[in-house]
Amino acid sequence: MTDIPTAFGPPPTATADDWRALVEKTLKDAPFDSLRRATVEGLPIAPLYEAGSAPAFPLRPHDAERPWDVRALARRPDPAKARADLLADLDGGAASVLVRIDPAGQDGVAVGSASELGQVLDGVFVELAPVALDAGFLGPKAADWLSSAAKSSPAALLQFHLDPLSSFAASGESPGPIESHIVSAATVGARLADTYPKATLFLASGRVVHEAGGGEAAELAFAIAGALAYAKALVRAGLPMDQAFAATQLGLCADADYFAVIAKLRAARRLWARLTGASGAPCPARIEVRSSQRMLTVQDPWTNMLRLTSAVFGAAVGGADAVVLGAFTDAIGLPTEFARRQSRNTQLVLMEEAHLGRVADPAAGSGYVEALTDEMARAAWAQFQAIEAAGGIVAALGQGLIAQAVAGANAAREAAGPPKIVGVTAFPPTQEAPVEVEPAERHRTEAPSARLPGPDGRCPALAPIRLAAPHEAAR
Repeated sequence: MTDIPTAFGPPPTATADDWRALVEKTLKDAPFDSLRRATVEGLPIAPLYEAGSAPAFPLRPHDAERPWDVRALARRPDPAKARADLLADLDGGAASVLVRIDPAGQDGVAVGSASELGQVLDGVFVELAPVALDAGFLGPKAADWLSSAAKSSPAALLQFHLDPLSSFAASGESPGPIESHIVSAATVGARLADTYPKATLFLASGRVVHEAGGGEAAELAFAIAGALAYAKALVRAGLPMDQAFAATQLGLCADADYFAVIAKLRAARRLWARLTGASGAPCPARIEVRSSQRMLTVQDPWTNMLRLTSAVFGAAVGGADAVVLGAFTDAIGLPTEFARRQSRNTQLVLMEEAHLGRVADPAAGSGYVEALTDEMARAAWAQFQAIEAAGGIVAALGQGLIAQAVAGANAAREAAGPPKIVGVTAFPPTQEAPVEVEPAERHRTEAPSARLPGPDGRCPALAPIRLAAPHEAAR
């Protein structure tokens, strides 16, 4: 094949000065530095970036055809309806399921025994579709219930997702010493690890920090500090360090700022590599991403579809292993079948038609993303070191260090003035376009107590917020 001749020669190469001159021309009288920005944690964002260097952290192997798990969330209080939702999701393209357990039926499936969880998972082939749990302080008991439902099959793809720290941080208290809950979870996890060699035992999640309004570095630091606390507990329970880290998964949130999400997930892999390498047990990070609830709006809820699409885009490009994408009506009530289908299909279109995931780490080399990744990783590591210097994540929570970081981010956000939220503060609807939600359900069950002997643990609660709420109330 011969080369095609060109009449104009090679395209000109633009330098950084050329780009800056072009920007200054469009700014007219405004200075170039007027375009500089910062995150709520003070991480700088420059107007222009040159090409970045290659990433310095290992990438996980991934399936180009199915690069991440489309993970369906079951939270309907009625177990029979929750089961129907899960089976419909799996039939409609979901690859795994997450069961949120709440015996009181307020924010999860009303499950309080092995038989009741078995009813929810009846028809789910646990050797093909991974099953994850979100059970709070009932985690150790729920793990045994899930083991019973899996019938002790070594091929079962189970993710017990034990995570008492998130429950402690969110509520501000634990039924008994929080340290005892960590020990109990590790003891149960180490026992189940023998039966389920492929299982994930702990979820070290920073989601509680994000939903309370915290910044990306604080979310990462909380997750990494939690991972270290859980790994230490598993080692004390009898697992070797490499197995302890391999059985721990990171949990992060994705909002509509997809560049920040991409950088956050890349920074998480860098932090994980440093943490596990320093512990003498290097292993690739596995990350479950859940869409942000704080970004959703009640007013003009249809715009939430745009936010959720941006969130899953960032999670996919950032290299998430599993994505739990909420419904666009989650801020209003329980999702209808239509809302759940939208959640699944948004991911399937990006995966199968937009081909996200065909390229490993497609953001590598982007000056902006590389710089933001590095800044987040450095800031998060510094906060992680401060947490460890305070005595670890439990002590840092008790002393209010995590709450202070979250409060600082919220204060910076408020000082920046009203945010631009499409459908609320920007382009509000001229007429209402209501959406359908499922009617509220009243279903509860009896469950064993999660209380452990000893005094209750206490810490400043990281209560979840919704960024649009005060502006919706003013309107």
